[in-house]
Amino acid sequence: MSRPVRDRRPRRAPVGAALALAAALPLAGCYSPQLLASRGGLDSLRVRVDTLMVRDSVAYALLLDTRHELDAQRDVLLSTRASTGSTSQEVSDQMSRLGARLDEVMGRFNRLEQKSTAPSTAAAGTPTLDPGAAYEQGAQDLTQGHYTLALQEFRDFVTRFPTHDLADNAQYGVGECFFAQAKFDSASVEYAKVDKSWPGGDKVPAALYKLALCQDKLGQASDSKQTLESLVKRFPLAGEAQLARERLGQK
Repeated sequence: MSRPVRDRRPRRAPVGAALALAAALPLAGCYSPQLLASRGGLDSLRVRVDTLMVRDSVAYALLLDTRHELDAQRDVLLSTRASTGSTSQEVSDQMSRLGARLDEVMGRFNRLEQKSTAPSTAAAGTPTLDPGAAYEQGAQDLTQGHYTLALQEFRDFVTRFPTHDLADNAQYGVGECFFAQAKFDSASVEYAKVDKSWPGGDKVPAALYKLALCQDKLGQASDSKQTLESLVKRFPLAGEAQLARERLGQK
């Protein structure tokens, strides 16, 4: 009777377990309590990463981004551990930076978890999202360079609150996300939507000016000039109109 063949292939440890093992390395020096506290924060965050249900593409993108954040946190911990000759001030500075980054990542996960519970809350007839707070969050992520996250937040805002006073601002923010990444073709499309959908909005002059810049970057000099002239004609007192005059060589 033949014996069952055992699978002798080495098993890979989960990524989360690897991070936990790295964070659990012996911590030396008088500052080990600080590192232990940070390691505890990393362990808590690791558990939330491993158990979080990825419900849409934005959540998945943020999950990958956070994995990179965790790797960076681990590197800081290992670097601090290896730097036995560091001064107390250097260690304190390193721990402050690490704490700030942990706070930022945890804040982003808290926002993601709130979004993931929004559908069930909406079904109960309870308001789930404050428009002002939603817009401010998108603006903050844009300022911090989180373009993928800000892009989705602005688009969600436009979809949910198309008649809100900040809807044109949010649409403008979509264009800004592309412009900041030098994706001028996509940015021009999004800027044009501001004038098309909210012709009376206060963001139209800025959107037209940025549209002209995109057209110029794309080699569409004639279209860029026409957009600038339209801006000056329609909004002669806007600050962007003065910028347009300067580009047109007008007084």
